[in-house]
Amino acid sequence: MNRCWQNLLRSTLSRLPKLDSADGPPRVAVVGVGHEFRGDDFAGPAAARALMARVTPGGSLLVLDAGAAPESFTGPLRRFAPHLILILDAAEMGMEPGGIGWIDPDEVADVGGPTHALPLPLFAGFLSASLGCPVRILGIQPAADDFDTPLSEPVQGAVEALAAGLAEILGNSAAE
Repeated sequence: MNRCWQNLLRSTLSRLPKLDSADGPPRVAVVGVGHEFRGDDFAGPAAARALMARVTPGGSLLVLDAGAAPESFTGPLRRFAPHLILILDAAEMGMEPGGIGWIDPDEVADVGGPTHALPLPLFAGFLSASLGCPVRILGIQPAADDFDTPLSEPVQGAVEALAAGLAEILGNSAAE
């Protein structure tokens, strides 16, 4: 899981179906998931917010802070009709705190743990089946998820690095 996430994202984007030039670039939805009052579990929404501060969503980029109930955001996702959904979440991956890695929802049954209303692999499968697009999960390794604590230093650094990397890769398509 600890491969270079930027290269894997670029590769994933390059494998999306080619669109007619009139359609513009592929539409990508970024969905931050996590509980705001559970320390590092907030990494997903924090990364989504940090990405929103770096790019102007629109065009072919939708960024959502879905909090602990991402299933409440299926309407905006359906209207956007993405070609790819990228979910950002804190996840136990056996890495050092703040590590960023891809998660295969079929291999990890407990992504999101008890802080999400709907298990994330189930949600990802539902989105993929109902919207007809691939769903990928980028995880940030938490240090702790204690109630009513801020993000830990390593996770805050990962949030900033993730947002900067996503802005670099996806930001150009937002303005189109």
